[in-house]
Amino acid sequence: MSVTSEEIRSQPELWERAGALAASLDGILPAPGEDAAVIGCGTSWFMAQAYAALREGNGHGRTDAFAASEMPSRPYDVVVALSRSGTTTEVAHALMRSARSRTVVITAVPDSPVANAADEVVELEFADEQSVVQTRFATTALSLLRAHEGLDLAASIADAVTALDAPLPVEPGQADRWAFIGRGWTVGLASEAALKLRESAQAWTEAYPAFEYRHGPISIAGPGAVVWSFGPADDVLEDARAAGALTVAPDLDPLASLVLAQRTGVALAEAAGLDPDRPRNLTRSVVLSEVPK
Repeated sequence: MSVTSEEIRSQPELWERAGALAASLDGILPAPGEDAAVIGCGTSWFMAQAYAALREGNGHGRTDAFAASEMPSRPYDVVVALSRSGTTTEVAHALMRSARSRTVVITAVPDSPVANAADEVVELEFADEQSVVQTRFATTALSLLRAHEGLDLAASIADAVTALDAPLPVEPGQADRWAFIGRGWTVGLASEAALKLRESAQAWTEAYPAFEYRHGPISIAGPGAVVWSFGPADDVLEDARAAGALTVAPDLDPLASLVLAQRTGVALAEAAGLDPDRPRNLTRSVVLSEVPK
């Protein structure tokens, strides 16, 4: 079994630990009514998008999400950064430019440049990974944030256990292009699922808000295409099926559906003779010799 597969299988236990930790973070993570920005790169950016939509949808305050390199200069009550490695150059630079905001980093490596640039650090060392392709740190961080938003994680954890051994909804060889769609906070999960298949298996993937899929992208739906939904989008899936695409809408918590997508990425990689632990052109962290302007 690949390291990536082993780390995927560890997620339910880590989500439970994150849920227990969330209660101790009042006064650190954004409080109701505070304006917040959430930043990250790659997978962490997509988790930031999910949390921002979830928090604002819950009525807990304006919450914006940015790729760290695109963080604006305006102040917020709190800026939350997500960084598995704690070494990503753009994240550290964005925190240093946020001097007018209280800053918090959620990281697996508390002794790191990103952690040193933040006012407060939430340590998730127990969710760190060996794999280049990020899986369990991202979902554990989002589970922590979901729990801090007041969600009981029990159903999500139970669904993740189910997702670890459920049959894959699409087997390798059935499709040559994938579109992931979501609504609200699951738009970020759709983008992350697409990234996982690209990173692990070099697959052709796309991601969209569900109802945007009909505004152009559905033109490539047809035999060999998969449309995978992370939220209610029955009409969109019906249109995709009518065009000949395979449709997937797991009856699982959306974060558990992401676990199923992670497993799919590994399966596609292995079927193509690729090593999911050694994705092409990727490293665990992007450290730049020059700070982006």
